[in-house]
Amino acid sequence: MNRQLAFDTKEKKAPDSVESYKFEPIQGYPMLHWKGKRPFQSTQYYPAQLKEIHGESVDGWRNEIYWGDNLQVMSHMLKKYRGKIKLVYIDPPFDSKADYKKKIQLRGEKFTNDYNSFEEKQYTDIWTNDEYLQFMYERLILIKELMDDDGSLYLHCDWHKSHLLRCLLDEIFGSNKFRNEIVWYYPDKFATGGKSLDKNHDLIFHYSKGEEFIGNEIRIEKPEVTRRALRKKVDGKTVDVRDEQGEKIFKEYSDKKIDDVWQIGRSIPNNEYLGYPTQKKDDLIERIISYGSDEGDLILDCFIGSGTTAAVAQKFGRRCIGCDINLGAIQITTRRLLQLASELNHQNGHQNGKPIKYYTGFSVYNVNNYDIFRNPVEAKDLLKEALEINPFDHNSIYDGEKDGRMVKIMPVNRIATRADLNELITGFDQKTFERRQEAHPNKPVEKLLLVCMGHEPDLAAHLENEVRQMGFRIDVEVVDILRDKANLEFKRDSEAKINIKKGKLVVENFYPLNLLQKLSLLKENVEDWRELVESVMIDWNYDGTVFKPAVVDVPEKNTLVAGSYDVPDDAGTIRVKITDLLSESLEVEVQNG
Repeated sequence: MNRQLAFDTKEKKAPDSVESYKFEPIQGYPMLHWKGKRPFQSTQYYPAQLKEIHGESVDGWRNEIYWGDNLQVMSHMLKKYRGKIKLVYIDPPFDSKADYKKKIQLRGEKFTNDYNSFEEKQYTDIWTNDEYLQFMYERLILIKELMDDDGSLYLHCDWHKSHLLRCLLDEIFGSNKFRNEIVWYYPDKFATGGKSLDKNHDLIFHYSKGEEFIGNEIRIEKPEVTRRALRKKVDGKTVDVRDEQGEKIFKEYSDKKIDDVWQIGRSIPNNEYLGYPTQKKDDLIERIISYGSDEGDLILDCFIGSGTTAAVAQKFGRRCIGCDINLGAIQITTRRLLQLASELNHQNGHQNGKPIKYYTGFSVYNVNNYDIFRNPVEAKDLLKEALEINPFDHNSIYDGEKDGRMVKIMPVNRIATRADLNELITGFDQKTFERRQEAHPNKPVEKLLLVCMGHEPDLAAHLENEVRQMGFRIDVEVVDILRDKANLEFKRDSEAKINIKKGKLVVENFYPLNLLQKLSLLKENVEDWRELVESVMIDWNYDGTVFKPAVVDVPEKNTLVAGSYDVPDDAGTIRVKITDLLSESLEVEVQNG
């Protein structure tokens, strides 16, 4: 008998408390093993902070966008959404061994070359040992818990890890819950040459949580009309249908039901491309959502990226929850949904002959209130430089060395917990430890320095104790940036000059110093501050907690924000949010009168 995953949620506590969820490991299915595999036996409730509200709710619902580690976001979601998600689409890291960068370029029609541009690393898809499998394993378990009994998961991957992910999915969902291996074939990819055949397809694995699942019929136009004889069942046999003269009856077919090979181009038109390195074409996501969900269903994408899933869900009358650890992804998704909402609110869409109910309002949350580093990828490089760490480029578990200690940089956008030590523990080279212990029995086999942004108080003791149970002694020190190095400057704050003149709020100057530094520009070299800005939003009556913008100035490509805005008569506390090309925001309050 298969034992299904089950969270223990008997004890209900206040929403702002820490709540533990425990479950038993799945048993009864073939299991994939890897170095350092750890059973994911429990998780805890992580609080979320409501940061922004955009638009009105529809039937009491606003879509939700979360900035944070999706493991923590989904742990937060369990209390409210366990068993309620109808469709999950994820486009997770592929372990492609690549860094993904976004081109940052000044706005405006006059900037058509690379003179005023640079590339910023958005995230890295490089994994050591088998941490990739553990990463996916834990998140897939949580995804299953969030899914409805007739819900489906669509996991997008390519050749790098598809064989291993299929095994993971069989283990977690059961091989009997496998529904389709969809081949996304894109004929418009440029040929690479060489002896190997070009890789012109990705895979999308479809698994259901239960025996039932949604599978709406979708028909597509055939390349050419085909003519086929009609057939029917007679006494258990299939025979041709004939007319009164005994002649076969033929029917012409101009469309067909979709199968598991989808020929959809990969290229995104320039007017739709948002500059995000892994943006997917709307057509692909539209087909998945149309096939696997019904209007009003709740959809989850916990690797939201450029926000395609959320945008398509909004266009097709679905509700959506999305999250990403990359702040740039959250900012792009926010702008995209705001622009789409403006379009949808001025049209009446129909699907299957019925009007579509658009869910255009949404809220933005932050899980784990750590906002010092906006870009986790860039953060490690900043820390190495600030702490004068000698970096290791390709070490399996360490990030560098400082004063004779091996350095491990822990998660930079949240508190480091004992669970975060597992990768380190399983990566230790025990044979090297044995040789060192044999040569110097009274000395520790390793000296470590853990660099954290907040940490559990027993972090060092726990690591030393775990290694002691392996038969070795290590010496661990912890540097906590929030406590020990609070005066380190990791990024330069932005500056702005904003005034109210003759009933208008006017942004006179804006200097995003971090962006200017990367562009190698000085304040006096900026002719128009608007060239550095992605958006301006204004809340005319800020309540001191949640930002509710009434003005949303998000210009089209190569155009600039207005910079001057009429102040309404009932304006109270005014809060202005200016977001630059790096997705870094400055929020300031402006005195009215």
